[in-house]
Amino acid sequence: MEVNFRKATQKDIPIIWDILKDAIARRKSEGSNQWQDGYPNPDTILTDIQKEVGYVLCQSDEIVGYCAVLINDEPEYNNLQDGEWKSTGDFVVFHRVAIAKNHLGKGLARKMFEFIEDFSLKNNIYSVKADTNFDNDAMLYLFKKLGYEYCGEVFFRGSPRKAFEKVVGQNESNLSSH
Repeated sequence: MEVNFRKATQKDIPIIWDILKDAIARRKSEGSNQWQDGYPNPDTILTDIQKEVGYVLCQSDEIVGYCAVLINDEPEYNNLQDGEWKSTGDFVVFHRVAIAKNHLGKGLARKMFEFIEDFSLKNNIYSVKADTNFDNDAMLYLFKKLGYEYCGEVFFRGSPRKAFEKVVGQNESNLSSH
């Protein structure tokens, strides 16, 4: 089946919210506090779409995943603790990654990462950064499997997150010297 990645529209919000609600419930059932504080919510999705940073992963015409993809737009990444980023230049950051529950285990999150990395390269940006909760085993596994390197900790809404970066493409002039 054909898989594509496109900007989300306001008419996609109900489907995106269903996907995120299921992901929130999964995190809770796993005993995590990640996404248990009212975030993300439908307003978060609407804001993503209005800022043109919300994206859906589609298989044929069915929405099977969601994430927000931003360029140089994560102020908390300026406060990295206990580590160092791999690069100092422009970066793509992604948040709110979720795959529909009936499509888990099919490699779609990996496909989403590939689209994000391609988006980065198309914008002549060679760094992709992201973070996740310390107990999000699925995301931690994916970061490791896809070559993302642990860089330190960042904090969101009072909670620490593991921060990762992957340098993509051939341009290494923006790499830090450490």
